[in-house]
Amino acid sequence: METRMVMQREQEEMSSKMSHSMELSSQIKKKTFTSSDEEPSYSDFYPIIPADVMSVKEILNMDNLPRHRTWEILTETMDADEEYHRDKWTLFGNEAEKVELDVLRNQRLLRTRIDKMALRKQAERKASMHMKYLKRLSQKAPDFPIPLRAHTVWEGMTVKLCCTIQGCPPPEVTWYKDGVPLRMSDKPWNYSFQQKCGLILLEIRRCSPDDAGEYKVIAKSPLGEAMTFGTLVVNSYQGAVAGSKHSPVLASQLEEAQFGTVFPPTWVKEGDSLTLQCTFTSALLTFQQDVSWFRDGIQLNQSSVVDIKTIDNAASITLSAVHKEHEGIYTVQLRTCDGIQEHSAFVYVKDAAAAVVGGPASPLSVQVSDINKDYVFLTWQPPSADGASPVKGYYVERCDLSQGEWVRCNVHVQKMCHYPVFGLKEGTLYQFRVRAVNQAGVGRPSKATEPILTADPLEHTRTMVIKVDEERTITITKDELEGQVKIPFPPTNVHACEVSDTYVVLSWTEPEPRGREPLTFYVERSLAGTSSWELASLDMVVNAPRFPVFDLVKGKQYCFRVRSINKYGVSDPSEPSALISLGEPQGAPAPPDSVMAIRDTDTSVLLQWKEPKEKDDILGYYLYYSEAGKHAWKTVNNKPITKNRFTVHGLKTQKEYVFRVKSVSRAGKSSYSDESQPILVKSAIHVPSAPSAIALLLCTGSEMVLGWRAPAYNGGDPVRGYYVDQMEKGMKTWREVNVKPVKEKQIKISNLTSGHFYQFRVFAANVVGVGKPSDASEAFLCEKWTMPEPGCPYDLMLREVRNDSLVLLWAAPLYEGRGPVTGYFLEISQGDQSDDWTALNEKPISDTHYKVSGLQAGQTYRLRVSAVNEAGVGCASLPSEPVTAQTRPGTKNIEIGVDDDGFIFLGYEADEMNDGSKFLWNKNYTEPIDAERAREESKKNRSHLIFTDPSEDDLGLYTVEMSDNPNLSSSYDFTAEDLERLKELSWQVRNPLIALKSGWQVEVSEKGAVRLWLQTESLSDAAELHLIFNDQEISSSPHRQINFDKAKGLVEILFDQLSQEDEGSYTAQLKDGRAKNQFTLVFVDQKFRQTLALADAKRRDFLRKSGPYFEEFLSWSVNKDCELIIKCKVTNTNKDTSLKWFKDGKEVTQVVYEQSSGVSTLTIPQVTKKEAGTYRAVVSDRRGEDVSTLEMLDEEYDKLLQQLSKQCALSAGPLSIESTAEGFKLYSSLKYYISYLKTSWYFKEKRIDQEARTKPGSSMQKVWIEIFNPTENDKGKYTLEMFDGKETHKRTLDLSGQVFADALLEYQRLKQAAIAEKNRAKVTKGLPDVVAIREDKSLCLTCFIEGEPAPEIFWFRNDKEIHSQDQFVITKERKCSTITVNNVNTEDSGKYSIYVRNQYGSETVDVTVSVYKHGEKPPANAVEMG
Repeated sequence: METRMVMQREQEEMSSKMSHSMELSSQIKKKTFTSSDEEPSYSDFYPIIPADVMSVKEILNMDNLPRHRTWEILTETMDADEEYHRDKWTLFGNEAEKVELDVLRNQRLLRTRIDKMALRKQAERKASMHMKYLKRLSQKAPDFPIPLRAHTVWEGMTVKLCCTIQGCPPPEVTWYKDGVPLRMSDKPWNYSFQQKCGLILLEIRRCSPDDAGEYKVIAKSPLGEAMTFGTLVVNSYQGAVAGSKHSPVLASQLEEAQFGTVFPPTWVKEGDSLTLQCTFTSALLTFQQDVSWFRDGIQLNQSSVVDIKTIDNAASITLSAVHKEHEGIYTVQLRTCDGIQEHSAFVYVKDAAAAVVGGPASPLSVQVSDINKDYVFLTWQPPSADGASPVKGYYVERCDLSQGEWVRCNVHVQKMCHYPVFGLKEGTLYQFRVRAVNQAGVGRPSKATEPILTADPLEHTRTMVIKVDEERTITITKDELEGQVKIPFPPTNVHACEVSDTYVVLSWTEPEPRGREPLTFYVERSLAGTSSWELASLDMVVNAPRFPVFDLVKGKQYCFRVRSINKYGVSDPSEPSALISLGEPQGAPAPPDSVMAIRDTDTSVLLQWKEPKEKDDILGYYLYYSEAGKHAWKTVNNKPITKNRFTVHGLKTQKEYVFRVKSVSRAGKSSYSDESQPILVKSAIHVPSAPSAIALLLCTGSEMVLGWRAPAYNGGDPVRGYYVDQMEKGMKTWREVNVKPVKEKQIKISNLTSGHFYQFRVFAANVVGVGKPSDASEAFLCEKWTMPEPGCPYDLMLREVRNDSLVLLWAAPLYEGRGPVTGYFLEISQGDQSDDWTALNEKPISDTHYKVSGLQAGQTYRLRVSAVNEAGVGCASLPSEPVTAQTRPGTKNIEIGVDDDGFIFLGYEADEMNDGSKFLWNKNYTEPIDAERAREESKKNRSHLIFTDPSEDDLGLYTVEMSDNPNLSSSYDFTAEDLERLKELSWQVRNPLIALKSGWQVEVSEKGAVRLWLQTESLSDAAELHLIFNDQEISSSPHRQINFDKAKGLVEILFDQLSQEDEGSYTAQLKDGRAKNQFTLVFVDQKFRQTLALADAKRRDFLRKSGPYFEEFLSWSVNKDCELIIKCKVTNTNKDTSLKWFKDGKEVTQVVYEQSSGVSTLTIPQVTKKEAGTYRAVVSDRRGEDVSTLEMLDEEYDKLLQQLSKQCALSAGPLSIESTAEGFKLYSSLKYYISYLKTSWYFKEKRIDQEARTKPGSSMQKVWIEIFNPTENDKGKYTLEMFDGKETHKRTLDLSGQVFADALLEYQRLKQAAIAEKNRAKVTKGLPDVVAIREDKSLCLTCFIEGEPAPEIFWFRNDKEIHSQDQFVITKERKCSTITVNNVNTEDSGKYSIYVRNQYGSETVDVTVSVYKHGEKPPANAVEMG
């Protein structure tokens, strides 16, 4: 009892200590020790002794112990010790109280500071929001109230350029000098820049002529941009120096770079490297060196997989290994004086080869979230390509970087694109990847995630830093404040943070206080409605407050609770969670609709679609395309597009395409959207590009004539006209020259002032609108031309550009000088900017076109032309636009030939055409074609120039070009040799013979119709046919149809039913324009009769097949079992069709008919003479009937017997021997035997005829020969020959040796047995089985006996011998014995037997006697006697 009390005290004191510890850390009001007189509770301070030991004090306080002086001394000592310890514990309690009060004071101070900081942050946030609101109210675009003004200073002086700026938010200000950003760091001793209170000041000390120029200030903000400029002129003591004299030099020295060549849309295979490169027009200036690269708006930086280079005038970016995540819009940005220039292009990442044939592509965008000690949560996006079958799900794999091996995380396929990974090691680096699975197998892995370190995400929340003063801080962990917590508290807030249709992820909050020891957890679950709990985590160690549960039952609800565990023990369970169950399967997203394709360029299409109504879970869209009508679908993008529009690149020009779209979510991909309408890939119509090369062609002093080069790109529609602006030098405003557009590429401008300089710019316009202006021309001086040399040629155009040649065209100068132009000199320069010109001709040429030969393929050239008159060579024209010597793919040349009408023509085929494209034919490039001598015909993308009556006047150079694309051009020199050759060919075409492909043919159709036909070469629609039959022209009639297919050159005569009247000769006379020919068929005599008979036979057969008919007629065969099989096969049957068999007019019912195959069979197991006869099968329904007859008579029956005999003979077994009482029996067994099979027996090759000792015989299944009373002379070889009417079949037996001895011995035994059986005593007849007799009558039983010697006779009743007496009288004779029973009564009923015997044997015969009384009926089975 005392032990239990001590244990109870120990538990109470431990509980009290724990609660006291909690009170120290959570309550404010505490108990204090005021004096040493207070009585402390020892149980609060002293440890409890073990249960089996009692303290001295307890012993002394026991009343039942005897008192002694020793006890008093011990009591006094204990009192003194008690007082000492009381004083000591009082001191300790007061000190502990002071420490506790200090901790509480610091806690209150810390809480106050935290509250103040929170209030301060809240106030600052509200103030910031208010300030932003005020700023939005006061926002204003940049503006210069006081702009820069021009200054003129002396060299060496200081000048201040200033202006004022307004704008909210404050704009960013940049200074420029002569268009180049001004960097203060270049000359810090010379420049001083200030900006304060809206005043912008630039101070230039000790001005020099280099400082002269135009200064500009540009202010930029999100709301806009403003600019002001002023000119600084520095006067030198040697003379005034204008800033403009130095500015061009400085500007040219510091010309900023622009984009040159840029990268187009690019396709790269997954896993390969990617390089994008662009070049610039010049070397990058210092401020332009920082070229930035972006993907989908996110800047890319140098890394181990990204290499960014900027060298001289080129920049590039290289990705060492491309993944689908790298697909997107790549942008390169270049800083310029006017801002930022950028170029963008889409990079498509194509799927790599599948891991297995028909396997899916790799998933993408694998993301890791909710990282804990042993748990992470993965999400990813499905691939665009499923492979040969739809994706069934995914496998997740992980790699411990310390081991380097990939391990699969899930056993079963995960259908959704998210998965919780559990069971990881804390503090370990992992990578994750995902593979898709379909019916073909597992696909390629996705891109692996970045390395992830598993750790406690709440570790930072367990540390608090307290700032003591400006220099000192104190770091306090929760473990230090919580004290010594041993057994942990239970977790709280158990709930489901992730719910799927296959798993649930549980989450909870760790206990507070947590304690210093490491925590793990047990997870328990209970089915809703029950009170029993089971362990859900089983043998798994749960280190983090996350746990996925996979084995839940669909449709059931569960509660979960969690226990904390450390080395001291297990906590109480947490509060149960709310009811949790598996979620419903997430369905695939809805597909988009209203997919619409819009023209963009020659190789791209803009695709738009309408998003689904429910789009919250949609991650993006996959696009697919196919050429119209082919259904060969290909993937456009492998990374989901988040917008509902996209430009699809890489399409073929002039091809029609259709598109469709899929939505993408974590649940997978939607079904395909409806296909878009087919769209033809061609460039959309835009405004034309700017004209170029403005040249002054003539000036009279008050008028100028200008010329220019047409736009390089007309926007897809011909240029309808041009607009010109002019501006006098020194002015800032452009003025329109013409309100109405001019059609030609030149204009006369009047009302100009002589001696003034003018600049001009030109706009081109088409049906869409007016394009951008050209660059301003140089300043032309308005002064009358009086030079003797001619002016410059103009309107240089390039045609027929090939790998080694091109043709240059130009217009004659408008100003001829002193005399008319006599010729032209041409010069060429290699490169697009070189000023090194080389003459092409030594002597001037008179034409305004020239073919330049000897070019190098791939090289770029420029050309210019100078006119010559008697005064000399005039100024050169402006250079042509740069051109690369390269034959355009698909380029066609002019072909010459003769058409079907015998006309000579020149033909040209264009590989590209628009709706408004036209073919422009000329002679010698500029002379129009005389309509009386030639005409132009166009069809689709081909044009013919057809000569009416060609002669020597038509010889010369002919050219053709496309109206909207002069780059498509060609020429042909029509020579006298061509004229002579083609005239001869023309005569042959105009007087031709129609060529024959196939002469007259005769065909008979399945219906019995007759077709006479011949085929020639293809004829025109104007071809004529005259058909002559027996010297008379015929035409179509009800009996005879004539067809003439001119395109195929086919002539047909069709007879539904050929008759005798159709015999004769047929002649086809054909004429097609000038071509003609005739062909004759002699259709008489044997050829006609054979055709007529065949047509009649096929007609009858067709009529028969209009309903059910016999595909195979009645036929017979004999199988291996010697059975007669009669069968037929019908077809074209239905459920109403009936099939009946008849033999000699009587229906046969033993027929098997399989309606599915149409086979009907009659099987006769054994053929006899009654099987001979006429067999008839009839198949019929309401459509008609068909009959098949088989005559099994005469010769056909003999054939059957012969075939049956053959099968019977083949079925014969080997010869066997059987011994009998008479001798030997040699036999062979058959399936069965018929008399048609002739048999013969041979002994030692000699035929055995029937004699006394031999006897052949047969039965239905055996053939034998008997040898009576055999002797040694019967030894030898016996042969059975069976003749089936055609062949002889043999079976042999060697009857000798042991075989003969055994047979002979058996014969002798059987013979003796037969003798014994013959002489044995036996009862032959006389006694029935049961007899009945009425009482008082006499019964007489008589039986007959045989046997040699005469047998002994005995009679028995009920197995007792009967001797003769009054009632029983027995008579015995040699072959007969009788027993008579007189006056029978019921006692005489019983079994009566007769027993006979002799030396060879005995026999007993029983009879049952039943005696019935008067009035009774005898037994039914008895023979009534008396």
